[in-house]
Amino acid sequence: MMQDQNDGLWEKAIRRLVPLGLETWNERRLLDGKLTLTPDLNGGDVERLIKWIDACLADDGGQVAARDRAVTLAREFKALNHDGRARFLMLLAEQYAVDEARVEQAMEQWRAAGSEGRMQAALALRDALEPPRMTLLTRFNGVPEGVKFLVDLRAELLSLRKEHPQLAPLEADLKRLLGAWFDVGLLQLEQISWQSSAELLEKLIAYEAVHAIRGWNDLKNRLRPDRRCFAFFHPNMPNEPLIFVEVALVEGMAGSIQALLDEDAPVLDARQADTAIFYSISNAQAGLAGISFGNFLIKRVVKLLRQELPQLKQFATLSPIPGFRRWLEGLSDDVLAGLPGGTVWRDTGSAGALLDPERLDPLRAEALRRLMAWYLCREQRRGRYALDPVAHFHLSNGAQVARLNWAADLSEKGRRQAVGMMVNYRYELPRIEARSQSYTVDGAVATSASMKKLLKA
Repeated sequence: MMQDQNDGLWEKAIRRLVPLGLETWNERRLLDGKLTLTPDLNGGDVERLIKWIDACLADDGGQVAARDRAVTLAREFKALNHDGRARFLMLLAEQYAVDEARVEQAMEQWRAAGSEGRMQAALALRDALEPPRMTLLTRFNGVPEGVKFLVDLRAELLSLRKEHPQLAPLEADLKRLLGAWFDVGLLQLEQISWQSSAELLEKLIAYEAVHAIRGWNDLKNRLRPDRRCFAFFHPNMPNEPLIFVEVALVEGMAGSIQALLDEDAPVLDARQADTAIFYSISNAQAGLAGISFGNFLIKRVVKLLRQELPQLKQFATLSPIPGFRRWLEGLSDDVLAGLPGGTVWRDTGSAGALLDPERLDPLRAEALRRLMAWYLCREQRRGRYALDPVAHFHLSNGAQVARLNWAADLSEKGRRQAVGMMVNYRYELPRIEARSQSYTVDGAVATSASMKKLLKA
């Protein structure tokens, strides 16, 4: 199913690469020649492909010819099967990497250069360190939908990287290229509403990664007058959200996702709301993984909401805790005994009722809350940062771990990940920058009084 979706995304992107009216999707003849590859890239395909790539890099025939060759290359990539794509990408990774001999020569020239020639030698060294494949990747920026093509190409690389670790340098090159093109200063923040295009709304449904949108009624409910949705867009991908956040305007700190998503709940006059709850942040483009926009998105949205609704006093999230149950079930009895609530949890029953927070007795429920507080605020990765990825994201953005919410997400996913619990991260505007700095530099986790109480032994 996932492969079919990926194929569909590739097909849409590649179709847009081909100039309208020149040819249909299944035709292979181009203005400057023909490149036809077998699906698995066998036989003499590799030799033909190398010649074609070399011609792209040599810029034979000028910019128009180079663009046409890039279009052809992209289209042929789409026609390859899984093995063919892997071979294609490994060819780029291995045959079009940095020329080490050229780098060595440039380094020697730089070392030998006098003060007058030092700058020129440094520029030559920099050029030598740039792999030829970067020129090929950059070619796609000049064709229709080329940026989207490269975003999808990196998604393909990420899916293949574990199976083919030799693709890591190529993936890193593409990440660096996309990181420059997707600088936050180039992004546009737009509000998505029920009046947005059907195409965009369909993508919202498809890309929602935190709380699945169950259909058009559910989506309409999330875009009602006391809700907001904002997304970042890139000028070269105007119909593709990069990341989006869903916001509920409420009175007081929200503690249940069921209540926020209840289609029968009354609509609040947004002017009466005192709190904005960020309840879902979804990265929409797999190919932009590791290129962060989320911290900028939250801060920009807070600014817009304060301008629209100056009475808002509180900004917080209602967030999932995706790694908790996996962490808890991996603890030994000895480790449990040293954690707040651990001995009680270990000694008062099996984990058989773990998925049903409504059936846990109060003693075990309190023990689980204390273990959750430890997991969020004390359990670390790399000796400094929060182990839970969502906690790390919000803490690095300057939030405080504010409150645990019992039975806040009773969906199958919520029970499986965190026994139905969710957490509020509070963004206190005057303290955001200081908390972000403290966490980033020292690993200091800002916690509320209620969380500190749970952490006591």
